Amino acid sequence: MFDLDRWQEIFQTISKNKLRTALSGFTIAFAILLFTLLFGVGNGLKHTFEKQFAGDSQNSIYVFSGTTTKPYKGLQSGRQIQFRNDDSKFINEKFDDKIQYFSPAIQRNNMQTIYKGEQNRYTVRAVYPDYQPLESAVIQDGRFLSYLDIEKKAKVVAIGRLVEEDLFGSLSAVGKNINIEGISYKVVGVFNDPGGDNDERFIYTPFTTFQGMYKPNDEIDRFGMTFNPTLTVDEALAFSNLLTKVLKEKHNVDPRDQGAIRVRNYAEGTKNVQGFMMVLNIIILFIGIGTLVAGIIGISNIMVYIVKERTKELGIRKALGATPKSIVGMIMMESIFITALAGYSGLLIGIFTLKAIGSSLEKYFILNPSVETYVVVGATIVLVIAGTIAGYVPAKRAASIKPIVALNDQ
Repeated sequence: MFDLDRWQEIFQTISKNKLRTALSGFTIAFAILLFTLLFGVGNGLKHTFEKQFAGDSQNSIYVFSGTTTKPYKGLQSGRQIQFRNDDSKFINEKFDDKIQYFSPAIQRNNMQTIYKGEQNRYTVRAVYPDYQPLESAVIQDGRFLSYLDIEKKAKVVAIGRLVEEDLFGSLSAVGKNINIEGISYKVVGVFNDPGGDNDERFIYTPFTTFQGMYKPNDEIDRFGMTFNPTLTVDEALAFSNLLTKVLKEKHNVDPRDQGAIRVRNYAEGTKNVQGFMMVLNIIILFIGIGTLVAGIIGISNIMVYIVKERTKELGIRKALGATPKSIVGMIMMESIFITALAGYSGLLIGIFTLKAIGSSLEKYFILNPSVETYVVVGATIVLVIAGTIAGYVPAKRAASIKPIVALNDQ
């Protein structure tokens, strides 16, 4: 393997046959390059879908109230359905084994918020601490709301990163007081959110604090919850359908009424995305395999041609005492070297190309196209093995030819 004379001989053979070597290498490099680009674009599409669902937990369920569109049990259409605190208790008692996190919520939009000379308008959500994992909010400074805040009806808030930037600039907001619609609140935490800028302009405050000030009749705007992660997607969808049914029964809503009570289950979107991604993965896999097969066929054809072209040379070597084993070993080493070098070159070019054009593909909904190293390394190894086999078969055949026959080859 590390015979210096053997390697010198291989390099001499390569240098004397530059075009042949270049064509062999190009076939391999192009196969790996195309394979890398295809998988990179496929992963870019995956990243796009992942970002679309990044703003909320993938097992989130939101329940909204609306206006009835159908008369039911003697009640007229056009009724406004209003959730109250007893609905929270009802849901938790009935579906305790299916709910992981749960929080009622009240939301007010465009609330004037002031800190010293800076002011702006933001959406304020009154929630329980369990609301944090629903929105995938990550605390970067301080803390989120606590159940002690809920119990004491504390006038505290957790604000989004961009709220802090707007009102406090480069200063930390934690521990300072802001004025929201004339009421002072202490900032206890600052969060960021993978959902993007809009989600980082929210302000969260304890549910009990807000409800006492703005909803004196125990009114609730909506509910947010996450289903038990042990549930399958189909079980989660069945749970949300049952939840819709029992809430309609409780509020005397026609089962066919689609507007009075609406349930949005992220499991449905997850199921659709999973189905789409499965199809996409299968397509990419087949194209990738097809690309590798084409590369393998190309390598095989070239190696057969190379060995055929060197038949007379091999005959001379045998006449001078070279053993069949040494001839086969030389051809295989040459094949492995060219395949590995060209494959690695194709890999580097593919990765560099993905990095170079990555940002320009965002307008085509392809985000951060990249490929896992183990995938392309595995593909390269497959081609190296194929190149080894492709070199071995004709080399073995050529090495078995008698010197006189090989020397007479035209």
